Formats: sequence, C-alpha cells, structure tokens
Amino acid sequence: MYNLEVPIRITKELLLSKSWTQETYFEHYLGIPVKKGLFCSPAIIRKDNKPTCSFYKGKNGLLKYKDFAGPTFDFVGAVMHIFDCTYYNALQIIAHDFGFKSIKDRPINPPKMEYSGYELQETEKAKIQVEIQEFTQKELDWWLAFSISLKTLNKFKVFSIKSVFLNGNYFTSSSASSPIYGYYGGETSDGDELWRLYMPTKLKYRFLSNWNATMIQGAKQLPKSGEFIVITKSLKDVMALYEFGIIAIAPNSENLFVTDAQYAKLKQKFKDIYLLYDRDLPGVKSANKIRKQFKDLKVLLMPKVKDFTDYVKKYGTLKTFKLIDEWLEKRQTQQQHE
Repeated sequence: MYNLEVPIRITKELLLSKSWTQETYFEHYLGIPVKKGLFCSPAIIRKDNKPTCSFYKGKNGLLKYKDFAGPTFDFVGAVMHIFDCTYYNALQIIAHDFGFKSIKDRPINPPKMEYSGYELQETEKAKIQVEIQEFTQKELDWWLAFSISLKTLNKFKVFSIKSVFLNGNYFTSSSASSPIYGYYGGETSDGDELWRLYMPTKLKYRFLSNWNATMIQGAKQLPKSGEFIVITKSLKDVMALYEFGIIAIAPNSENLFVTDAQYAKLKQKFKDIYLLYDRDLPGVKSANKIRKQFKDLKVLLMPKVKDFTDYVKKYGTLKTFKLIDEWLEKRQTQQQHE
C-alpha cells in the first residue's frame, strides 16, 4: 500500500482555526500594532501624514482595517493589497509564511514587527460627522463647469461641508481654496450617518468615507426600469450623465465593482448595461478585468479625454450631446444586428 499524503486545502477558516490571531496576521504584514483609535496609514499601504485609519471588530468577530481615505480589508485582503495578488494566492502566501504549508522556491516574508499579543474586542465602526453649510457661488460655478446644477446636487444629496470630525475629534475644515463636498448615504441601523467626502483640490487624498464597500453611488436615484444603464467610476460622472439624460451609477470606490447579486438586479431592470471607466491605464485594466467576469457587459469609450466630466468641461454641452447621440446611434445599430 502507498502512504498518500492528502494536500491541505488552505482556507480563511483554516487560518483562523490555528493559534495565530487576526491581529497577528495584520501586524505581520502591515508592521503596525493593532490598537484602538485613529492612526496614520502604514507606508506599505500608502503615504499618509494624517490619522485617517482605524481597526474595528464587528459582532461577527471579523477584524477590519478601515482607511477613511483608502481601502478597507480583513487580513487576507491586506495581503492581496500588499502583494497585488488574488484571494487564492493571498491564502497561499499566508500559509507559507506561517508554516502551514511549504511552497517550493517561494521566499518567506518575515514579520515586520514583534507581535504585540493584543486582541481587539468588539468595537464600534469609525464615525464621520460633518457641519453643513450653504454652497457658495464659487462652488456652484465649479459644479456648473461639468453641467451639474444645484437641483441635481440636491437630488443626489450632495452638500457643501464646513467642518469634519472623525470619531468625535476635529479633523479638518473647508476653505475657499480647498472645498469639501459631502455625499450623504443615509444612516446605519445604529443611527450613525454615512458620508463620502470629496476634496477635489487635495493631492494626497481626495476622499474620506465610512460607506460600506457594497454601497452604490446613485442607486437611490434610479428609476424602476429603463432601456440601459451606465456603470461609471464616480458620483460626479453619475450626476453629469444624469444632466444629459443618461441613467448611471458608480461603485463606492474605483477599486470595487457591483456584486454578482447587484448586477443580476440591474439586469432585471435594464435591457443593457454599459461600462464607462477612465480612459487611462488603470481604467482600461479595470474594465478588462470586469468584462472577463461579466461577459454581456458593453463598453463605452471616452474620446480624447480621461472621463465624462472632463469631456463636458473641455468641449461644452453641444458637443457632449453630439457624443451621446453617437452612443445612442451605435447602440441602435448593435440592436439591429443582434
């Protein structure tokens, strides 16, 4: 008889069943201690000189790294982000580094710090609170450059923000040269407000958010049904498209897309779904990746500029309407050949 060794199937549940904690996994790869409160993002994630990050543990016991100005992930997601790899490969990296299995010719990633041994208890999710003010004429003119009116800003619940507070502590304020716009996403079951804050003049970080990863920008303004819908990459583009009669939504982040369930619901409401991402290398890479998952997804391309709002600002309303007419004519031609 042969003594066959059954290969270990590495899963997240397996990693959590061992002696290592979620806190240890995070500390191993991020190189920062898991603790309560806000802290600056570790350099391995992004450069940061303001405390915009926190750890929190929900009622399900899952520990999350939350970056108000960047990604949110569990320990497997952290490895995916750091090594730019798939979920499966992230599990293999962790298993190899912690001795659950050996992968030939793969170097071991040593811990970036001495483990603290700390275990975070169930915590509340980080809170964003804001002080709202009236739009200034300068702010309204800025939005109008993209053909976005005050009426549309109100419809999509976009506000001018005076001051921002994170977890009860003052964080920042707007100014004439550095405005802050707040996208209001409603309230949680606990009564906490959900905000996605947009700071267009900032260079290092332009967004702060406590929205859930699966929240969709523009979803609450959707009609019950329609001929087609566009999935784009920002609420600004969603609002600009709306001004030109195009129904659109945007995921919560450029690094995210709608879930399979959300896509299926869109298919029930709309005959066609189009993707309109930035015409740059990251945008094209994301679009190609998404199309591999959703085979029936159709793609729109921006001519000459990166995104839809850039086109509106550069070429004006008449040329933008002409561009949309070209899209609609192309769609009609495609339908005739299907």
